[in-house]
Amino acid sequence: MRRFPTILILAALALGLSPLASARDNDIDKVNGSVQVEAGQQVGDVSTVNGAVHIAGGASVHEASTVNGKVELGDKAQATKLGTVNGAISLGSASRVSGEVSAVNGSIHLARGADVGGRVGNVNGAIVLDGAHVAGGLGTVSGDVTVGADSRVEGGILVDKPNNGWFHWGSERKPVIVIGPHAVVQGTLEFRREVVLKVSDSAQIGPVKGATVEKFSGATP
Repeated sequence: MRRFPTILILAALALGLSPLASARDNDIDKVNGSVQVEAGQQVGDVSTVNGAVHIAGGASVHEASTVNGKVELGDKAQATKLGTVNGAISLGSASRVSGEVSAVNGSIHLARGADVGGRVGNVNGAIVLDGAHVAGGLGTVSGDVTVGADSRVEGGILVDKPNNGWFHWGSERKPVIVIGPHAVVQGTLEFRREVVLKVSDSAQIGPVKGATVEKFSGATP
């Protein structure tokens, strides 16, 4: 499994949000303010700096990204890619992202029925799947990961070590990884730093590298 490219994500997002970048007619670009995509609206790339991106239920966008703000994808909304630097990302129920979902410093939450075709990853902040599906694996450096009940992940889980002095938020604390009841994680669960790994006795997981499994019964550890 490849190393989680923290610095590359930061640079790509920052460059992609440049106000000098070229834009298509249906793109939305803003600086110092939030962006709202209305329910059922179809647009191209949506980006801002120092503001949130809100994509209402049933709307469709290409890429949505921000620096210093959150990204919210509403119920049954669709996107190709979501990203933020210093902000949380949330996916509503039955929403769909065909590519990756990435945050440099923020949590990521997938509601029930949310589906991501690519990778879901961050550097710092919790990653929570609530009956959701991720096809491209999960990755973090310092965040906790919860693959909630009935969730499904292909591509395994990677908890990487801090990268050469960069991004040390919470680096001394052991991340807690929970695989809930009837959840399925296919692929290798690889841990390049110490973690606490708790797996439901009804869950199915792939090979574990770098950690010891602690089994639990019931809804939560």
